[in-house]
Amino acid sequence: MDSAYLHSYKPHDEDSEKASNSYLMSLLVIIVGLPIPLINLIATLIFYLMNRKESVFVRWHCTQALLSQLVLFFINSYSFWWTVSILFGHEPSSNYYFAYVSMAIVINIIELITTIHAAIQTRKGKHVEFFFFGPLTNLIIK
Repeated sequence: MDSAYLHSYKPHDEDSEKASNSYLMSLLVIIVGLPIPLINLIATLIFYLMNRKESVFVRWHCTQALLSQLVLFFINSYSFWWTVSILFGHEPSSNYYFAYVSMAIVINIIELITTIHAAIQTRKGKHVEFFFFGPLTNLIIK
């Protein structure tokens, strides 16, 4: 998909709302499913599947939200299970554990901020591309 097309595209109000909701879905589910990373991914996937036949603007933003949640799923799952193994297993915590969890927290905060920004901007009808996921979404949505 040509990124210039999406930047010049003026979506209908309904499309802007659906695109914005793709980001809000992941934010709302964080409240419910923070300790279990799979819940965020499933909720975003369901929203994507429900809107995959919508306009290119909605599809594009649902895909970008899904890709960002997929990466966070792997990062957060590893953190979750490593923490569980320390708490209930015989594995001691280490500097590697604290470094990884610190990195995961920073990535989650960055993703949270960019998701809020994307939700606000897409609701206004503006196209927002994340640093890594925007070009990847452009390759997927052709």
